[in-house]
Formats: sequence, C-alpha cells, structure tokens
Amino acid sequence: MLALSRSDVRSLVSMERAIDLVKVAFEDLFAKRATAPIRTAIDVIPGSATTLVMPAFVPAADALGVKVVSVFADNQARGLPTITSVVCLIDPQTGSPLAVMDGAYLTALRTGAVSGAATDLLARPEAESLTLIGAGVQAVMQAVAVATVRPIQRIVVVAREQRHLDRFQQTMGEEWPDIAGMIETTTDVARAVRGADIICAATTSKTPVFDDVDVQPGTHINGVGSFTATMREIPSETVARAIVFVDQREAALEEAGDLIIPIQAGAITEAHIAGELGELVSGAGRGRQATGEITFFKSVGNAVQDMAVGRYAYDEALRRHFGQEVALS
Repeated sequence: MLALSRSDVRSLVSMERAIDLVKVAFEDLFAKRATAPIRTAIDVIPGSATTLVMPAFVPAADALGVKVVSVFADNQARGLPTITSVVCLIDPQTGSPLAVMDGAYLTALRTGAVSGAATDLLARPEAESLTLIGAGVQAVMQAVAVATVRPIQRIVVVAREQRHLDRFQQTMGEEWPDIAGMIETTTDVARAVRGADIICAATTSKTPVFDDVDVQPGTHINGVGSFTATMREIPSETVARAIVFVDQREAALEEAGDLIIPIQAGAITEAHIAGELGELVSGAGRGRQATGEITFFKSVGNAVQDMAVGRYAYDEALRRHFGQEVALS
C-alpha cells in the first residue's frame, strides 16, 4: 500500500487538473453511474466537533474508497487545524487497499475545485473581482480555484479577526505568490460584498455571513462552508432570488442548511433547485441565462470528489515515484 503526504498530493495534482476531475466525478454522479451514499456524521461534541465518514465509487475515474474527515471548531484555540482527514483508496477490481493519503489538503483542493467548476459554468465570463468570506484553509483554495477559471484582478478577504487575515496573507505569500499580490483584507463585509463579481463563503457559521441587500445583480455565489441542516452562510432572501445549483440534490436537501432553512420557512420550495453540477457539466442543464442573474452554487461536499482526485494522485505517484510503500501484513 502506498502512503502519500500532504506535500506529495500537492505536487501531484494541480488545481486545473482537480477542477477537470471533479467535473468528471459529478457528471458520473448525475448519470447515476457513481455511488456516493449520504455520509455518516458522528457528533463527538455536539455543536463543535463532528467526524464524517464518506465512501464513494466513481467508475469513470476507476476510483473506490472512503474518506474520514473531522471538523473540530475548538482546534483553533489549540493551535491545530480545524479540519483533519484521511483518504483510503481501494482497488475496484480486487478490493485490496491501494493507498492512504493526507485528506486535509485533498479536502481543501477538491472543495476549491468544485467551486472552480461551478464558477466556470455559472459566473459571468468577464468576472474579475472575488470576495472571500472566511480566511481559513478552505478560503485559500477557493481563491486559487476561482483565479484558475476567471480573469481575477482583485481578491478581497473578509474575516472577523485581523490575526486570521494576517495568517491568510502569509499563507498566500508563501504558497501561492502568483495570487498574493491581488489580495486585500478587511473586516467590512458589506463593502466587500457590494464590490464582488464572485463571492465564496467558506465558514462554519450558523447565521448568514452577509446581507442580501449588498449582493449586486450578476453576482455568482459559492457556498462551501456549511455542511449540516442547522448551518447557513447565505441569506434566505438571496437564495430566493438566485438560480440555485447543488452538488447533489439528495445530499443538499438532507444537509444544506442554506436550503433547508428557507424551505422550512416557506421562502422557497425544493423545486427552486434548478439542477445539479453534473447536469451543467453534461450539457443537460442550463446555467446562467442573463448577465444580471444571481447564481448560487451550494456544495455540502461529496466523496466522489475525493475519490476522483485521490485516484489521480495515486496514479501519478506510481508514475513519478512519489510516496512511501507500507506493508500491512
């Protein structure tokens, strides 16, 4: 079995490649060729610590496996990452374990990649201003992904605390210097939202992170931070006036508070979901129809992303002699 570290995965899979891979995975999911059961969530500490178990099989990528990811909000105070995870790949022909790899970077990479895919398919082609709400590791990869598919000139990062913004800038300067020069930071969310062509929300908030009145016509929004029925980042009013796409309809209606809460309040119905990402990739669905439309892509995360990107990393590792062989017997 091959073991791949964070640095291995980063060296093996570019953001451009990851975006292509998640498009393939979601097209397979929409066509019902891929299998991805609703994940199992274990509330280790209700409200602050959750572990998720996420299996999937993606035939188009020859990818089978499982990811275990933990989101522990109190880890920031401990000086530890909020999100940690591990991915295990399994041989679809024999059932034997193929690889184990760091899932934290892979999770951030594929979460960025799905926003990149949605942005590519839904945002205005000339969009050049990005606002990021949240300054953690997920926000880093959102910036990289959106800048991969649109001619971004300005990135405004919003967080409540200056120390988080400082850390974000340091990370971008060290790891993504080509993008670092575009970045501005602020605690003024209203101003940042008003000036955005594209908004990415990447927080663990339970209440909306901006006001609907500040969202301008033509904006595209990616919501990737919330992942339970009680978490939400996007105001109901914005959801109601947006054209909404999701990664997977069944999972979104089970886990996306950004949709479940306005449905329960009567602001929208389930029919308000225009389609899935895979529909857009396949050409079966229609995305933005007018410049002034607001589009909203909601992702709760799906293991098909992890398996498709992880399998590519594994194949590249074999080809390029990365990783460490581990004997289990």
